Amino acid sequence: MLGPHDLGHRVVVRRIVGERAGRPVLSDALGTLTDITDTSLSVATDTAELHIDRRAVVAAKRIPPRPPRRSPRRPPEV
Repeated sequence: MLGPHDLGHRVVVRRIVGERAGRPVLSDALGTLTDITDTSLSVATDTAELHIDRRAVVAAKRIPPRPPRRSPRRPPEV
């Protein structure tokens, strides 16, 4: 599980977001861990800041930084 030492690092958090046919529906949040308390986590994704109840977390871990963007290839000059 994530802890205060993971603040500011890139993480993935698998969490329960609902239920379908009596089974949990899971979703992953991928982004930067911005806050952690005894009851919740906050993850800044590319599109939003997610506040996740720790009771919904199934798995979570720190992951490597995002690789640098590659520039588009240019056609060879003639």
